Amino acid sequence: MSRPLKNILQLNTCFCVILLSYTPFFDFQIKAMYYILTKKINNLMISTQEIIPFIKFLAGESAGIIKNYYRVPVDIETKADNSPVTIADKKTEEFLREAILKEFPDHGLLGEEFGEINPGAEYKWVLDPIDGTKSFISGTPLFGTLIALLRNGSPLLGAINLPILNELMIGDGTVTILNDKPVKVRGCGNIAEATLLTTDLKSFGVKSEKGLQKLATKVKLLRGWGDCYGYYLIASGFADIMIDPVMSVWDTMALIPVIRGAGGVITDMQGNDPVTGTSIIASSGRIHQEAVQILNEGM
Repeated sequence: MSRPLKNILQLNTCFCVILLSYTPFFDFQIKAMYYILTKKINNLMISTQEIIPFIKFLAGESAGIIKNYYRVPVDIETKADNSPVTIADKKTEEFLREAILKEFPDHGLLGEEFGEINPGAEYKWVLDPIDGTKSFISGTPLFGTLIALLRNGSPLLGAINLPILNELMIGDGTVTILNDKPVKVRGCGNIAEATLLTTDLKSFGVKSEKGLQKLATKVKLLRGWGDCYGYYLIASGFADIMIDPVMSVWDTMALIPVIRGAGGVITDMQGNDPVTGTSIIASSGRIHQEAVQILNEGM
C-alpha cells in the first residue's frame, strides 16, 4: 500500500478516536459506526491487492541481486544444519528485510538467514531468499525466492519468484497468478497418470523412503524438479504431486496460498495442516488423499 493511503487511513482512525474521547454522550449507533469504520480501515491496510505491487517490487529488486552472483564463483559456507549458504542468500535477505521494515515497521519478520524480528506482531513476513541454494551454486536455474505474508500465523499471501526464468507466481489462497495471468492445477484424477516430484531423495528417512518408493511405482513419471520450482509446476498445471519430507517454516508458508489459489491441495505428509507441519505434500487435488494414503502405507 502506498504511504499516502496509509497516512489517510491512520488520520481517519485518529479522528474517530478523538471524537469518541471528547464526546462522552455518543449513542450506541455512533459507536457501532466507528467500530465498522475501524474494521474496514484495518481490512484495507492488509488488502492483498494493495500488497501485490509491493511483492512485485521486492521480487524485481531481489532478482537483480541474485543475478549478480549467478554462475559466478562465490564462497560457500556450511550452516549448522549442514546446508549451504552464499553471499547471494545473505545480500538478498538483507535487502528484503530492509525494504519490508521500511514500508511496514510494525510488522514481524522471519528470514532463513537472519532470524526473527517482532515475533508477537499480528502481521509477519516469512522469507527464504534462495530456496534451492544447492541448485543456485550448481548453476541450475530451478531455484527461487519465497515471500509470504501471515496474519496471526495464517498465510495470507505467498510468492514464488524464479529470478533466472523471470517468472513470478503470487497466490492469495483463492487465486494464483503467474506473471499476472491466472493459473490452475491440471486436475489429474488418476495416480497412474500423475507426475511425481521431489527435491532430494537423501532427505527421506528409511520409513518415508519406503513410502515414496511405493508411491513411485504407482505414478507415470518421477522426477527431481524440486525446491520451490516443483510447487510452481504443480500450481501452473505441469505436474501433479510434490513431496518434501523435511521443511522449515520459511520453506512452507509462501507455498500454501500459492497452491490453494491454483486449486490444489497442500498438507503435511500425514494429511494434516501444513502450517504446523514439518513435511509437505502438494497436489493437483483429486488424487491428494490417495497419494497420502499410499505414502503412509509404505512407512
